[in-house]
Amino acid sequence: MRREFGAVCCAVLLLLAGCQGLGAGVDEGTPTGTDETLTVTENGTEQPTDSTVLELRNESGSSTVRPDPETDRLGWENGYWHNDSLDVDNTDGLNDTELSAVVNRSMARIEYVRGLEFEENVSVNTVSRAEYRNQSGSGSYGDALRTFDNAKFEALFLIGEDDSSIEVQESTLGDSVLGYYSPSLDEIVIVTNSETPRIGEKTLSHELVHALQDQQFGLEGNASTRDALQGRNALIEGDARTVETAYLNRCGSSWSCVRVGQSSGGGGSSDLHFGVFYMIYFPYSDGTSFVAELRDRGGWRAVNDAYDDIPEGAREVTTPTDYPEWEPREVTLPAPPSDDWERVRPSADRDRPDYATVGPSAIAATMAYTVVDEYNTSSSVVSRFALGDRDTVDTDPYNYDLSGTSGWDGGRMQVYTKDGETGYVWRTAWTDEQSAEAFATSWERVIQHWGGERTADGNWVIAEESPFGDAVAVHVEGDTVTVVNAPTEAELTELYDA
Repeated sequence: MRREFGAVCCAVLLLLAGCQGLGAGVDEGTPTGTDETLTVTENGTEQPTDSTVLELRNESGSSTVRPDPETDRLGWENGYWHNDSLDVDNTDGLNDTELSAVVNRSMARIEYVRGLEFEENVSVNTVSRAEYRNQSGSGSYGDALRTFDNAKFEALFLIGEDDSSIEVQESTLGDSVLGYYSPSLDEIVIVTNSETPRIGEKTLSHELVHALQDQQFGLEGNASTRDALQGRNALIEGDARTVETAYLNRCGSSWSCVRVGQSSGGGGSSDLHFGVFYMIYFPYSDGTSFVAELRDRGGWRAVNDAYDDIPEGAREVTTPTDYPEWEPREVTLPAPPSDDWERVRPSADRDRPDYATVGPSAIAATMAYTVVDEYNTSSSVVSRFALGDRDTVDTDPYNYDLSGTSGWDGGRMQVYTKDGETGYVWRTAWTDEQSAEAFATSWERVIQHWGGERTADGNWVIAEESPFGDAVAVHVEGDTVTVVNAPTEAELTELYDA
């Protein structure tokens, strides 16, 4: 089973890393010079208004140029209509003139699909992958934040004690990111692997949606915890992927599109940590189905309204029927019984809470990682790393709503240090006792997978050769579960006395 699973995993990673289509250059598609004039309504539907035959722009100037509208309108930007053809050659990269034409036409196409107007131009630049990795280096983090983040990812059984969690996350992103939009700079950056930057409309369209979202709704609001960030980003990325898919579905039929050759992100994925990737991919995977649910309720208007009522966590995304009424339960933790342990406060380095909230998407990533890790190949907590139906792998490849994640209702993790060692106390709240028991059972299977053995006192001691060689206790108290970690079993009660 694990061999078959590995093959599926590789296929999914290639897909998620951002395959840009087959072949280089321009996909000529179907000529669109006889399209009727279209009006795009608020929800993105097309309504013919007359039967005027429209000739398309040709960069050589040999054909009649479709006239510009008297005023700006959806589906037209800076002299380009959404269904214009372009005489550009992307095999050796785009020059400044070609890039400007492609960007403006893509902006018009985004307007046409999404039914929203760009309010200003968007700058698009390129950067090599090596330069991107260098720019996103981890040198700006303080000791408190590093200690806290290391403990958090150790608590999730994703990154062991001997590795830097920040560097692993940055390596994973550096190997898979194809582009990004910066709200603070109002700028799109395309990450390229080629010596001569080539830009395709797949990545460009996705990032242009983010620019449009920022202009219409604002994207600079900060989510304070990991789970809150997953809820916020699921709306943003689900919106972008929905528009990107509708956009690309027109390529080769209604629109001619600029493509680049097939790419798998960093060209080798050797630095990609599957467990971390599974967690950070949540907004892209489940965000699309969340946005589809909103559109079923009220079209694009319902999606627009959601920016004023951002999902509060991954639960509302995996279970859209909970949106927007659900709110995470406030969870508190008592001070440790021993004064020897000092609280780690990452706010000393950055403006952020002194605790973590890791929700169901992070828990699902922990379980999925047990299928592909190299430490223990004889067991896993879930089968087929929660891969969804293969028929829908391109739109919703992973399943985050698992036994052990369903019913998550809130959580809080606090990190402590003593004599250079770290420990943590992590309490999760659940909708009912059955859900709490299901999580506790799954989590003890995770501990066992990583070399844990139950002691006479009911705690767990993980083998020293494991990346997570510590002592762990799991306490179920009604509809809450408290997980405690310390270097030794004797020290568990110094952090939490059940």
